[in-house]
Amino acid sequence: MLRLTEIKLPLDHPPEAIAEAAIARLKITKGELVSCTVFRRAHDARKKSNIILIYSLDVEVKDEAKVLKRFANDKDVKPKPDTDYRFVARAPANLTTRPIVIGAGPCGLLAALVLAQMGFKPIILERGKVVRERTKDTWGLWRKSILNTESNVQYGEGGAGTFSDGKLYSQIKDPRHLGRKVLTEFVKAEAPEDILTEAHPHIGTFRLVKMVENIRRTIEGLGGEYRFESRVTDLDIETDARGARRIRGVMLANGEHLTADHVVLAIGHSSRDTFQMLEQRGVYIEAKPFSLGFRIEHPQSLIDAARFGAFAGNKILGAADYKLVHHASNGRGVYSFCMCPGGTVVAATSEEGRVVTNGMSQYSRAERNANSGIVVGITPEKDYPGGPLAGIAFQRRWEEAAFIAGGKTYAAPAQRVGDFIRGKPSTTLGSVIPSYKPKVTPTDLSPCLPDYAIFAIREALTMFGRQIKGYDMDDAVLTGVETRTSSPIRIKRDDATLQSLNTQGLYPAGEGAGYAGGILSAGVDGIKIAEAIALSITTKTL
Repeated sequence: MLRLTEIKLPLDHPPEAIAEAAIARLKITKGELVSCTVFRRAHDARKKSNIILIYSLDVEVKDEAKVLKRFANDKDVKPKPDTDYRFVARAPANLTTRPIVIGAGPCGLLAALVLAQMGFKPIILERGKVVRERTKDTWGLWRKSILNTESNVQYGEGGAGTFSDGKLYSQIKDPRHLGRKVLTEFVKAEAPEDILTEAHPHIGTFRLVKMVENIRRTIEGLGGEYRFESRVTDLDIETDARGARRIRGVMLANGEHLTADHVVLAIGHSSRDTFQMLEQRGVYIEAKPFSLGFRIEHPQSLIDAARFGAFAGNKILGAADYKLVHHASNGRGVYSFCMCPGGTVVAATSEEGRVVTNGMSQYSRAERNANSGIVVGITPEKDYPGGPLAGIAFQRRWEEAAFIAGGKTYAAPAQRVGDFIRGKPSTTLGSVIPSYKPKVTPTDLSPCLPDYAIFAIREALTMFGRQIKGYDMDDAVLTGVETRTSSPIRIKRDDATLQSLNTQGLYPAGEGAGYAGGILSAGVDGIKIAEAIALSITTKTL
């Protein structure tokens, strides 16, 4: 089988053009082509008047050796790489303790799934509820301003990624094609099959809910055990005469002790009480950079027209997205984050008396507004010195400011972009109707972020308006605040064993530990952790 890359076709090509392009590229006859399937499809919209599709194709020909010899120096004609996933180990028959996975977000789910597939029968501890009950609680905040601090956008089966755009692409280096394993498992769990071929696949919230349930059933069918509403409050750590620390189990909020020699910390970026517990128990943690800012909303039609021109609305292209970066004159970097085409801005707080925003969209991406985070990078050394947990206090400060600015009811403070740029409080909103629920309060957003962030975002919005016509339109809406872009800490781990630097058997994982930044990269990290545990158990390295 051959892999052909950089096959370019017009946007409106007929289906048969794909195979014809492969035949022409390889300079073979139609009779020499055995099969041709699409591995990946992307689009190039840099020229709005001539948007093209770019394919990677898997092609079978009658005489592969002959073709490869002829294209020996062509980087776009190569043997198809082996992307099949192979398990690194199998559980021994005399397994005495079961690995524990704390957290049922993307990282925890994939760690548990692969452990279960290898026969290790993991126990999954999730502080929140099953995904459908969690969804009801989340709607309680969105519709009635009632917050459940243990069941919300951040906590519960599926993790924070459940209420998002469900993006499934990443910039991580993936030489073992673990991302393909993640996508394949998602398709088995009833994700759309096109996530295997689209260059920038997404799923959307409603489909994620069903997928999460199906993955749970698979894990349970393989002997795994879920325990919901089971918050871990302490770690059982044994210290030997030389001072070496080793995990021996966990304590739950109900007082129960679970014995384990291998514990996965897939706790998500908002598990602030757990971060505090880890620091108190001496687990090595350090502060790390993250970003904060606002959500911005435009009519999706404006973004479509700016990106696709006359091709706006094309079914293949779908709703347009964007990626923007600006280096402000005060030295701060400003960039778009978690852009959600045809989506909504959602209430994402997990703590009382604080307002947090995030973006979400369904698979159809059919809502009237486009939204994105517009965020500013910050660093511990410059912006929140004071220890590994200082970033949490920094986040809380601005979340509380947003709560106050919104009226102390979980309404979010909002401001028209034109007013924000001019430094004028908004008293009303215009043609862009904000999607945030329960509601927004028109106001002045400047008290909701540090002065340097406000300055940088004002400057960036004007510059972004030069890149996307209408981006700085007066009636576009900013909603505050976006603070949970990534974890404010890193739970450091050994590069070789993936265990905590100072606590054997403890495996920091995923976004909460500072080792992932989205659904796909979190899932890949979960697989790596599952493999490390499997090898640790089967080779008796602990």
